[in-house]
Parts: sequence; structure tokens; C-alpha cells
Amino acid sequence: MNPPEFPADLPHICVVIPLFNSGGLIGDVLRGLPAFVRSIVVVDDCSQDDSFSIANQVVDERMHIVRHASNQGVGAATLSGYQKALELGAQIIVKMDSDNQMDPAYLVALITPVMTGQADYAKGNRFTHAEALKTMPLLRRVGNAGLSLLTKAATGYWGIFDPTNGYTALHASLVPQLDLARIHRRYFFESSMLVELGFLRAVVRDVEIPARYANETSSLSEWKALFEFPPLLFKGFLRRLVVQHFVRDFGIFSTLLILGAGLSTFGLLFGLYHWYLSIKTMVIASTGTVMIATLPLILGSQLLIQALIVDMQNEPRQPLQVLNQQMDEIRARFATLTAERKSPR
Repeated sequence: MNPPEFPADLPHICVVIPLFNSGGLIGDVLRGLPAFVRSIVVVDDCSQDDSFSIANQVVDERMHIVRHASNQGVGAATLSGYQKALELGAQIIVKMDSDNQMDPAYLVALITPVMTGQADYAKGNRFTHAEALKTMPLLRRVGNAGLSLLTKAATGYWGIFDPTNGYTALHASLVPQLDLARIHRRYFFESSMLVELGFLRAVVRDVEIPARYANETSSLSEWKALFEFPPLLFKGFLRRLVVQHFVRDFGIFSTLLILGAGLSTFGLLFGLYHWYLSIKTMVIASTGTVMIATLPLILGSQLLIQALIVDMQNEPRQPLQVLNQQMDEIRARFATLTAERKSPR
């Protein structure tokens, strides 16, 4: 059987599937991929069940299999898939898990923001479908809501939700620009991708995709994520704060943050000190003393709120893929001009 032919104007869409102990579910995932997907990369992360053999039995000319010699994690498997997709000439790289929780019927909706140049990275959001969301375990719903808030602060993408959603689409031109060494190799992968995309100032969009849960079990422990993810997100938040607002730029956000933090800290420490003195000496603090503590706290909190608003308004708006395409066109024009000048007349 010959590989299917694709229209010249259709971008090369590659689906990357990290595979680890999914059993027979991987077969359902592979057989459900639509015909417009030009290539499929299955990355076996040293599965210990029959997942690899099941995937290998699926007859599809589009499929390419990458095998890890040892288990490295879903993030490492996805990055291996990204590299293979680039080798295959992919223009849009979709990541789907092997547990059949990601409905391929929504693949078109997922890639549309990237394909039309509206975004560099699109991800599913399961929280916009109330009825379908009922199938998601309650503990996971609560955990996702809390992690979403922390991820907003760590990444600067205040308009997104459901950060652990692994159903994503990425414009391939961004892969070489990512700091791959900083991207987490295991279950924090999706969140760390958002952190690194934030440093690139890439445009990220949520796409409404309902949850799909059956009897399959997730290998991600909610309790493990509860204790491991927040420290990593806080580290990402501090790094973003320093790099974006004090190293790369020093603007209104930085000024508001310094003044707000300074005034709030002064008011809090001054108030606590005189509260301690009042308890120790049994003498009520004067009205002036209370005001000296209260006014900086009020003003400082208002400045911090304004800093938060400025940060929320600073979310990227111009997709990097558009700029990358323009730079490629300019390089090609310069290369042509250089070649013409060097050619003998």
C-alpha cells in the first residue's frame, strides 16, 4: 500500500504519542487518527507490558516508532517525538496520550488556532463542558483548579486553564527556540512547557475539549502532583519575575511591585512590632502609630493589585510563528540576492 497523498496547501501535521504501559488502548488511539494526519510518531518509553507489540502490529504507513532504552518519563518521550517530527518535516505537532482519553474528533478544533496563525501553542480545556466534566474524578477536578491558578502566576498566561491537559498542538518552528534542558521530563511536562513558552513570549490558546474518562487508570497520582507541582511552579514564578521584569525589562510592573512590596512589608513589620510592645507594656498604641502601620499596608496592597493587573495585561498577543515565517522569507530573499551577486556574469 502506498502512503496517502496530501494536498500541497495542507500543512504537515504530525501526532506524537508517548507510550508507556497503555495495554490495548494504544491500538484504539492509532486506529482513530484521522486521514489528514500526515505522520504519526509513537515513542515507546520502555513499556513493560504488551503496549509496544500492539502498536507495532498496527499497519499504517504514516507511523514511525522511537524506542527509549530506559524509562525517562512522559516529558522526555514527548521531546523525543518532537525531534523526530522535525526530522519528518512536520509543521504542526500534536501531542496525544496513549490512554485513549483524548478524542481525535476534536483534533481539528485543536490545531485551528495554530494552523490559522492565531496561536503558537493550543491546548485542551476540559473545564468548559459541564456535563462531560462530571466524568472527571472529583479529586482531579479540585487539583486541576488549584494548579491552574498557580500555573497562571508561574507562566504569565492568565487566560488559560487546565494546565495539566496533555492534548496540545505546537507550531514546529518553536521547538528549536525552546530551552529543552529546562523542560521537565516527567509529569510536570505540560506545565513546564507553558513556563518556557512564556519566556519565549509565545501565544497560547485554550480550546474547548470535553473530558473523556472510562475505566482506564491514570499513572499520574493526584497526591503526588499536589506535593510536587506547587514548589516547581513557585520556582518558575520567581524565575519569570526576575528574568522578565528585572533583567529583560524594568517598567511599570517592576516599579509597582517594589513600591507595593516595600510599603506592605514596612506597614506589616511596624504594626507587628508595636502590637508586641502593646502586649508587653499593656499600653494601647496611639492613633498615629496605628495609622503609620495601616496606611502603608493599604497603599502597598493597592500597588500590588495594580502590578497584578499590569502583569495580566502583558500576556503575549503576537504569535511567534508569524515572526519566524517572516524572518525565513527575509533570509531567503537575502540568500537569493547574495547568490546572484556572487554568480559570474
